[in-house]
Amino acid sequence: MSEIKIHIVSSNNVEAKKAKRDLAKLYKNYPINKANTIVALGGDGLMLQTLHDNINRDLPIYGMNKGSIGFLMNKYNEKNLLKRIEKSISAELHPLKMKTKSKNKIFTAKAINEVSLLRETYQAAKVKIYVDGKERLKELICDGLLLCTPAGSTAYNLSAHGPILPLTSNLLALTPISAFRPRRWKGALLPRNAKVRINILEKKKRPVSVVADNSEFRDIEYVEISEDKDIQLKMLFDPKTNLEERIINEQFIY
Repeated sequence: MSEIKIHIVSSNNVEAKKAKRDLAKLYKNYPINKANTIVALGGDGLMLQTLHDNINRDLPIYGMNKGSIGFLMNKYNEKNLLKRIEKSISAELHPLKMKTKSKNKIFTAKAINEVSLLRETYQAAKVKIYVDGKERLKELICDGLLLCTPAGSTAYNLSAHGPILPLTSNLLALTPISAFRPRRWKGALLPRNAKVRINILEKKKRPVSVVADNSEFRDIEYVEISEDKDIQLKMLFDPKTNLEERIINEQFIY
């Protein structure tokens, strides 16, 4: 393996900033255009932001937890950092791409975790679901709905009682949020190449917003979601705590 040249980023909390200064004293902090690996210090929010910020760069990201939630991060340890990066295991992900229409304008965004639809008012959302051009659910009344990647299946999806997806499953999870009708519909597992379209019914009476990770669009008419196969993201994990193992472990925690 060629020489590892790291570029260090951190969240804005005091501990993360201090860790960045400490690491910069021990290891050379290369400019982003001369680095071949990014070291991210913070929580899962910083990891997602770093992935988004570098979505068009072919740079793996090694995260270390200096935030509140660190599911996507390794334990912080400043010793032998370059050797640990060299021995790390790569988890490769494809983000979701989303297209929506709001107030006669078309918007697009990328999501690494999930694309979620949420009601905007006291009125429940009413939607129609298509998969690969075929109507699958004529009407769903709910607080919301989300489509997640395997990496995102342990985040909002899990809180909404959706299934946890191993990285190698080649699946996406479509999960309702507080479904009212049909009450027994618990969601669906879809192949990763599925193209999902969700139409908003009674959109003036029941306004709905859509969120792709940290990009929000309100008063939408529809949303189209599919995996973006042109973009490949890489996260690096220590061998004993790789992401696949964490996803399995999460299913046995109560």
